[in-house]
Amino acid sequence: MERSEFVDRLDEELDTDAYADLDASANGLQVGAREGDVETVAFAVDAVEATVEAAVDLGADALVTHHGVVWGGLDRVTGREHDRIAPLLANDVALYVSHLPLDGHPELGNAAGVADTLGLVDRGPFGEVGPEYVGRRGVAPDGYTAGELAGVLEAELDHAGEGVQALEFGPDEITDVGIVTGSGSDWLREAESLGLDALVTGEGKGKAYHEAREAGISVFLAGHYATETFGVRALQSLVDDWGLETQYIDHPTGL
Repeated sequence: MERSEFVDRLDEELDTDAYADLDASANGLQVGAREGDVETVAFAVDAVEATVEAAVDLGADALVTHHGVVWGGLDRVTGREHDRIAPLLANDVALYVSHLPLDGHPELGNAAGVADTLGLVDRGPFGEVGPEYVGRRGVAPDGYTAGELAGVLEAELDHAGEGVQALEFGPDEITDVGIVTGSGSDWLREAESLGLDALVTGEGKGKAYHEAREAGISVFLAGHYATETFGVRALQSLVDDWGLETQYIDHPTGL
């Protein structure tokens, strides 16, 4: 497949342009030229030295990640940025990045993957960012206790043995759940306004404890990395269907 077609198909599927003015990440093709061919694609959560080197070792023509190397502009390509970008250029490995578009995608997104894991139904958008969304909400048909919900997340997510932290301030039976993966505790007030019982995210801020307690909402912190493996894995399945060879590079952080 031509690289330009590969990039354009991902951009269209992920509605990349809709997030252009909302995201600090430079989404889409972040490193490399549009010219060339793509036969082998590596997927990872983070574009860092370890995953870039692994992609090169695999002979990948492209690396697709959730977290890229350009955030809010790049003034200099020195130091750590150089060490991440140089192997991509030297080995003609294109870097394609999808941050917020991949968080909120209703089928392929990170939040959608967590919702699948929890068996949520009656889903809708959650986590407003301007006119777009970066999360999903849904209903647990049989309800969960806080311990049960945390147990599912611990059993199913790749949190490198670090477990799930729960702030159990919500009702005894949890049915209405909001999800924003990564660092999503800023959406507690939206969860409160929608009458949700729980918010599932990756990591929290210090203020989340009292905000959750005062709102009567349980919060589950399941790991930034752990909650954001779903999107790139879903993209891998999509690209498999395009007939390309794919490989997932797992590098859990425990954070």
